[in-house]
Amino acid sequence: MYQYTDFDKQFVHNRAAQYRDQLERHLAGKLSGDEFKPLRLQNGWYIQRYAPMLRIAVPYGELSSVQLRALATIAREYDQPTAELLQHAQEKQDTLGPVALPPSYGGGSVRSQLKVGYGHFTTRQNVQFNWIPLVKSADVMDLLASVNMHGIQTSGNCIRNITSDERAGIAVDEIADPRPYCEIMRQWSTLHPEFAFLPRKFKIAVTGAAEDRAATFWHDVGLHLVKNEAGELGFRVLVGGGMGRTPVIATVIREFLPWAEILNYLEAVVRVYNRWGRRDNMYKARIKILVKAEGQRYIDEVEAEYKQIVEVDGAPHTITQAELDRVAASFVPPALKRDRKGAEAKVHDIMRAGAEADPEYDRWLQQNVAEHKNPELRAVTLSFKRLGQAPGDATGAQLDVAAELAERFSAGESRVTHDQNLLLPWVHQDDLPELWHAARKAGLAKANIRLLTDMIACPGGDFCDLANARSLPIAEAITQRYQDLDELHDIGEIDLHISGCINSCGHHHSGHIGILGVDKDGKEWYQVTLGGSDGSLLSGAPTPGKVVGPSFSAAEVPEVIEAVLDTYRQQRQTTGDKAETFIDTLRRVGIEPFKAAANSARFAEKQAA
Repeated sequence: MYQYTDFDKQFVHNRAAQYRDQLERHLAGKLSGDEFKPLRLQNGWYIQRYAPMLRIAVPYGELSSVQLRALATIAREYDQPTAELLQHAQEKQDTLGPVALPPSYGGGSVRSQLKVGYGHFTTRQNVQFNWIPLVKSADVMDLLASVNMHGIQTSGNCIRNITSDERAGIAVDEIADPRPYCEIMRQWSTLHPEFAFLPRKFKIAVTGAAEDRAATFWHDVGLHLVKNEAGELGFRVLVGGGMGRTPVIATVIREFLPWAEILNYLEAVVRVYNRWGRRDNMYKARIKILVKAEGQRYIDEVEAEYKQIVEVDGAPHTITQAELDRVAASFVPPALKRDRKGAEAKVHDIMRAGAEADPEYDRWLQQNVAEHKNPELRAVTLSFKRLGQAPGDATGAQLDVAAELAERFSAGESRVTHDQNLLLPWVHQDDLPELWHAARKAGLAKANIRLLTDMIACPGGDFCDLANARSLPIAEAITQRYQDLDELHDIGEIDLHISGCINSCGHHHSGHIGILGVDKDGKEWYQVTLGGSDGSLLSGAPTPGKVVGPSFSAAEVPEVIEAVLDTYRQQRQTTGDKAETFIDTLRRVGIEPFKAAANSARFAEKQAA
């Protein structure tokens, strides 16, 4: 992991002290709400539907066990609203009423009791908290600074947290480790004076692997580390991807750019966007709209700007080999101790024998454990998808357990995944049985990674002011319906994504099955899309899903999902003991049989009512 320098540490502490001064002036009435708003947003503090929400930056997803414990402390001690705030929130939630799900699905939200004391992993590898009283926010900033964390540029029209493949540096299909480049980009973009007030927020994702696990085609800028015919390392540059109201797949504007030039080129990409991006309409302000509208003209202007930066300005942001080596030194594989003796070795053997006799262990190895660049190691995903807990949520106790597991089994390191789980990247294969026992005891070893219940979901209308509908009750209903692991494994690997509004924080466009909350006459309804892809090996080429019909009521959605999956099982082909995946079946037979099944489920639900 990257090690903060003395300058880095002092900078973050100074920023926390600055925020404390701003907060105190605001609470004393010396700064109005409008004056304080941009100051808090620049540090990751939003005001959501019920309470403040803090978004904490986790660059390229890496978290140390020390940082996990700090997050656990925030969940336990600070994500605890005052009685007045809880009463206010309950009153507001009561006006929404329960989500109209059948009683068999709980009839309402998993968050209907306004649960607190949770952190939330996001699809952009950040962590959010929803219930921290504003008066305690400066204390939280001090705690974060003590472990080299902050909320800088997690909000606003600037370059946001740079994301990457959660298997960066360890993937067997990796061409080069993207993390040193991500860190250099983070330092270049942080408080960049020219890009502090872009037309809209700006997101960059980087991968160094053959498989795109970072959904790069769905970002404002996606970067692929590649090698040219001469074996030289560089970047393929993609620009103009995004979701929201207008889903767009990014355009490749450079097939190969030498790695040392990436900051100069990004400077040109963002500078042209800053110059010409729309500022009169926030829904048309993202770079995807500019690239789509201007096409080759945008690319030509980027190339001209890049030429100016290199030939006239002297290429001021060229990365030197010395700087790359300095940063890369923080990302060398950790030293792992392996010296079991006596009683410890006997316990290890007993636990291994017990695990190998348990069929659930085999399933866990299949779904939650991935190969590693080092053949002696494995990458293990801890599942934070369970009944009664919103996807991506982690209690203070769970965060503490994750920190302990990281220390015991993964050299003190974990990573937030795009799918809202935690990955342990440095697990010795001999430790897998013990890790499985410990994770299962904590409820973090469910063998559902990449299966239906390993869904992505945004917080939706339970928290977000922008949401048109609640995501979490739908996620809970589907999770409750598919608790049988035999059935989940029979259905196979599938991406289910849920968003509470068109802003697409739940990435519904890229789901094999996508669910979007919409407002109809002040009531919550849901559109279902099929056939989306994030660009991963399982999903194939990135593409937005297609809507299967008119929107459905909350009560109809679980039945629609069941009808779609039943159709898949009827239509799929099997070769030996290997069944065709959902997405492959859908592409082979087309959307019409699934669309008909979905709309038949709507009719059946209405008849039953």
